[in-house]
Amino acid sequence: MKTPNTAQTAIDLLVLTILSRRGPLHGYGIANAIQSLSAEALKVEEGSLYPALHRMEELGWISAEWQVTENKRRARLYTISRSGLRQLESERERWNDFRTGVTRVLRLA
Repeated sequence: MKTPNTAQTAIDLLVLTILSRRGPLHGYGIANAIQSLSAEALKVEEGSLYPALHRMEELGWISAEWQVTENKRRARLYTISRSGLRQLESERERWNDFRTGVTRVLRLA
């Protein structure tokens, strides 16, 4: 049986998806993309996002590099790795299984 979905797996899926489609972004850009694309329904707080980014970096799913932004500020830009792309597919499958399960319960209860 697969590991159940948690808020952590949802953050992983969202972050990996954003990075795979938009390219390198800093944490603020990732959080803004999630909030904007969800029509303000989802807001990832710094206290959840940065530990998740650090964990994903340790797992080799993303890499990070310090760069100077257009505003002349230093920021870490995150990029998805090949391993991260493989993990993204796994997370998508897990999410689809979760969504199917919830839909079945809502329909059959």
